[in-house]
Amino acid sequence: MVKKYPSREDIAEMRVRGYDSTTIQEALEGVKRGDEVNRLKAQINDAFAGVKLGSGIGLYEAQALDGYADCATQALQRERDEREDWRAISAEQLNECNSSLSFFDAEGMRFHLPAYLIADLDGAYKFGMDFCLTHCPDHRFALLNPRQAEAISQFLRFIENEPDYSMSRDHIRHAIDQYWVA
Repeated sequence: MVKKYPSREDIAEMRVRGYDSTTIQEALEGVKRGDEVNRLKAQINDAFAGVKLGSGIGLYEAQALDGYADCATQALQRERDEREDWRAISAEQLNECNSSLSFFDAEGMRFHLPAYLIADLDGAYKFGMDFCLTHCPDHRFALLNPRQAEAISQFLRFIENEPDYSMSRDHIRHAIDQYWVA
């Protein structure tokens, strides 16, 4: 999970409250990283703008598949799924349905992936995106266009330097070099 970085407004508040210069300098480095998060979120939003679920496996349908639910239950869960705007899916839903990443088809992955990425960049997704993007690059990513694949590559380059992803750096680097090559 990506940590929250201070904003320029946070720095101004720190100065007003009399924080020492070393603490402010460290926070200023965080602002640069926060700017990078904002740039990356814009890139993801742009690359995945207009993507719809279509006939793909949705968030709750994937949970039903994970739970070995019968066809009737899967159909009921499918009715709950957001199909038009991935931005309408909350971080709470993504956290509740974190295993869905393993059960999406290619359409489902293309539709839901930007929601998961942005929730992670916001520090709201509790499970991290490294495993999905580094251990399982397969047919589920087949529908991604070059701009979408590039956004994922940039996301991986960003999290490669995040403290919470330090144990995955080798896997992240390998995936960037071998699979998510622009």
